[in-house]
Amino acid sequence: MGKRIWVERNKDGSWDAFSEDGAHIKFGKGKGLFNPGDLMKVALAGCAALSSQFAIENALGEGKGAKIFVDGTPDQKNNAYSDFSEELHIDASGAGLRKAQVDDLKERVRRHVEKGCTVQHTYQRETPVDLTITIDE
Repeated sequence: MGKRIWVERNKDGSWDAFSEDGAHIKFGKGKGLFNPGDLMKVALAGCAALSSQFAIENALGEGKGAKIFVDGTPDQKNNAYSDFSEELHIDASGAGLRKAQVDDLKERVRRHVEKGCTVQHTYQRETPVDLTITIDE
């Protein structure tokens, strides 16, 4: 098993997510809060960001990165997303790259994301969820 997380409800109706190692994020329904569908998009974008980081820094220098945009097509009938679109935008305007270097960077980033992004791999296949309900009496 991977890192275990849990969520707890707040009095204002928002929720807090925690991990065993101290990570924390607030979410919920309403203005200024990520909802669970948004968090799915954040997971996809975050995975692409971390997966592409080495290739981008190797080409453009330490601390360089990408801005990743993710959108999803809601399938209201099935209460799901039918697909996601992801755009990884790299600002290399000051790097003086030639077209061949740009093409090479695109391909290296694509390979890193396709190889290393667990979230993308998970979304691309059917992933069963085993739900257990425990009630303290």
